[in-house]
Parts: sequence; C-alpha cells; structure tokens
Amino acid sequence: QAADLSKPIDKRIYKGTQPTCHDFNHLTATAESVSLLVGFSAGQVQLIDPIKKETSKLFNEERLIDKSRVTCVKWVPGSESLFLVAHSSGNMYLYNVEHTCGTTAPHYQLLKQGESFAVHTCKSKSTRNPLLKWTVGEGALNEFAFSPDGKYLACVSQDGFLRVFNFDSVELHGTMKSYFGGLLCVCWSPDGKYIVTGGEDDLVTVWSFVDCRVIARGHGHKSWVSVVAFDPYTTSVEESDPMEFSGSDEDFQDLHFGRDRANSTQSRLSKRNSTDSRPVSVTYRFGSVGQDTQLCLWDLTEDILFPHQPLSRARTHTNVMNATSPPAGSGGANPGSNGNSITTPGNSVPPPLPRSNSLPHSAVSNAGSKSSVMDGAIASGVSKFATLSLHDRKERHHEKDHKRNHSMGHISSKSSDKLNLVTKTKTDPAKTLGTPLCPRMEDVPLLEPLICKKIAHERLTVLIFLEDCIVTACQEGFICTWARPGKV
Repeated sequence: QAADLSKPIDKRIYKGTQPTCHDFNHLTATAESVSLLVGFSAGQVQLIDPIKKETSKLFNEERLIDKSRVTCVKWVPGSESLFLVAHSSGNMYLYNVEHTCGTTAPHYQLLKQGESFAVHTCKSKSTRNPLLKWTVGEGALNEFAFSPDGKYLACVSQDGFLRVFNFDSVELHGTMKSYFGGLLCVCWSPDGKYIVTGGEDDLVTVWSFVDCRVIARGHGHKSWVSVVAFDPYTTSVEESDPMEFSGSDEDFQDLHFGRDRANSTQSRLSKRNSTDSRPVSVTYRFGSVGQDTQLCLWDLTEDILFPHQPLSRARTHTNVMNATSPPAGSGGANPGSNGNSITTPGNSVPPPLPRSNSLPHSAVSNAGSKSSVMDGAIASGVSKFATLSLHDRKERHHEKDHKRNHSMGHISSKSSDKLNLVTKTKTDPAKTLGTPLCPRMEDVPLLEPLICKKIAHERLTVLIFLEDCIVTACQEGFICTWARPGKV
C-alpha cells in the first residue's frame, strides 16, 4: 500500500547508546514481516520486526562478547538465521538468531590462523553465540561485504587493508593496501569480478578479484569517502560486431543486471576474454559519497579493464592509459619499464594531440569526441601527488602544466610534500608502496568522476541505487531520493 511519508512505520528512541548500522533479511522478508538487525555504539545487536512489532531479541546484551562499537552487521547470504557482526575492536562474530548468548564470557579455540587474521570457535557444552570469532588486521574493522554469490567476504580495516576471504573455508584470497590512512567502505560489482573501496586517502580504488591487483584509482573527493556502491541498473554489457557496424539493435544489446539476469551477464563477461567470440563492450557504473558532502559517479570502461586488448573500431571514445598500466597478470610495472613507449601489443596509438586533456575525462563522452590519449607519461597533476620523482617527465609537461592542474587543484604541491613524508614514514616499515599491494599513483590509471556534485550541507553517510531513484542521507538527518533521468 502507498506509504504515508508524513509519519514513520516504526520509531524507537534509545538512551545511552546509538544505533550505528543495520541490515534487513531480504530472504525472509514478506509484506507482513521483516527481520531487521541493528548494531549499537556500545556493542549490542538487536533483532526487531518493525512491521509485526513483536518482541525483539538482544545479542551481546551484557557486552561479554565485545564491548566496542558495532561497525557493520549483515545477514549471511542465503541464510534465515545466521548473521555476521563487525566491531571497532577488529573482531567479527558469527551469530545464529536461534541461539542465546551465554551468561559468562565465551571461551575460544583456534580454528585457523593466517597472515594478519585468526578464526576461533566458541567452546561451550551447549551451542551458544557467537559460533565463530574472526580477528582481522590491526585496528577497527570498518566494513565488510559478501560477494554476490555469498562465497567470499571482503573486509576493510583502519590499518588500510582490504582483505578478501573465502568465507566457508576461511582462506585468505587476496589483499590490497590503501594509498594512506584507513579504508572505510567496500562494495562488490554485481558480477563479483571487481571490488571498490573508499577511505581516508580521499580515493576510490578498484581491485580485480581475479587478478588480485589494483586496476584503477579514482580521484574526485576532497575528503574521506564514506560509502561506495555499484549501480546494478546502469552497469551494462554490450555485444557488438566491429566488422559490420550498421547500428542496428542487434549490434548493441544493452543487458542490465537484475538478480535473475546476472548469470547470463556473467557468461558474457567471461566471454570477453576468449578470442573466438565477438567483442563485448563493458561498462560498470558506481557511485561514492564522502565527508566533503559530494556525490561522485564513476564509469569503469573496458580501456581500463582490458588495457592491452585492441579496442573495437566501432567505439568512438578512448581514454587509453596503456603506457603506464602494468600488463595484466604482472602485479605492477617493472621499475625499469620505460614510460615513453606508447605502442602496446595490437594497439598502435596515434601521436598525442597537443590539446587533448589526457586524464580520462570522457568515459561516456558523446560520439565524435576527441580521443584523449596518454602520451606515455602521466598528467603532471598526478606526478605531483605521486611519491616517485618524475623530474624529466615534469619538464616535458611544463608548458601543459597550467591546463592540467585543475584535475587535482585542491592538492597543492606543499601539502603533497607533507603527504609524501607521512606516507614514507608510515609505509616504509611495511614496504607496501610501489608493490602490487599498493602501486604508486603513476602505475595505475587514474579515473575522474563523470559527475561530482555537492548535494548536502553535512557529511554524507548513505548511498543506495534503486531502479527508479538514488537514495542518499547525510548527518544532518535528511534522507533524499533523486529521480533517475526520465523517471520523474
């Protein structure tokens, strides 16, 4: 029935503790009943049904399991009763809603240990919560997300690491390190092939699940990135035959990810790498909101995803950064690799246009746009931000400096020197910068947002893509729905 937007379905006021996160169980939800988990700043988790208004259940009520703030709570995909809770202590706990929590602090037994993580089972005579305790990384565990198929778990921590686990076998699949600072948010692409993170380095970072490496960074926010989310409705796969490009409907079948369609899309995406099939053009769209009150929308196009494959002639826009991106499979450019060669296998790049803005501005530019081509080096804005000295490249770019600086205008060279010092002292012991864990800025393509818009007066905390609108919320307490083009 039509909702009355003037009053809420349910309202609860808590004293002495604040709700910090929540999750609905979509598997068990009906029109009459919905299971909602709410995590709190003092460590408890409450299960409520805002429609039925039945008695609620409270977990970790005595705070014997964990006294720290709940940072993230999620139902385990495909389960009616299991849920996972992360805390700022860096621990995660697996609960079953059917079981109770004990009256004494739980005793644990080591189940599995790996690099910077350990998993314990709860030792007790009768089955009780928590079933498992995960200890992950250093510092707070800020967010986690299950892969679309529910098999993998991606965690981001205050230590700046993304860690991806096989959830059932408790194996570490891969890791990535932020450019600096903690990672605050994480999201999977609808087909489970890419993970995007955001954090205190003001960047969004795209990580390939298959190759376990960073494939792009996005720069557009001026403060910490609080939420990243893929838009499953504009993420599309197009099949086209470059030889007979007639522009008919069959050449460009736009395929949208719905839950039911994901499998056929997945098979098309996997066909992208096989040589015998027709080329498929892929675009993933994701969004991010930050403490700078801005909403950014980003496109991941195939020139970023498949940098070393010849682009089909049917496509008009290219923003090639091949010269500086490492070959697929190698975890980063070799120190000795030469940045000046602009030809890549099977894809000869025309000489650079003197006017072209070489940051990939025009991921969805209209047909007939000038191709912006990397001329073997990086835009000087990037080299200023990067920690590697690039004096020879800078000189060549000097006359273009003033045109390009706008792309990173708010980072002056002075502040970037400070950043470099901090980065050096922090990451030198870990030796991550310049490794596949955390490639340097000039070693991976730099994305620019399609759109970057201030939409609030306070820091943004929510971003959800729905079929006909986008939902955002900020710390001032406003929840806004934004109509998609043509859906007003």
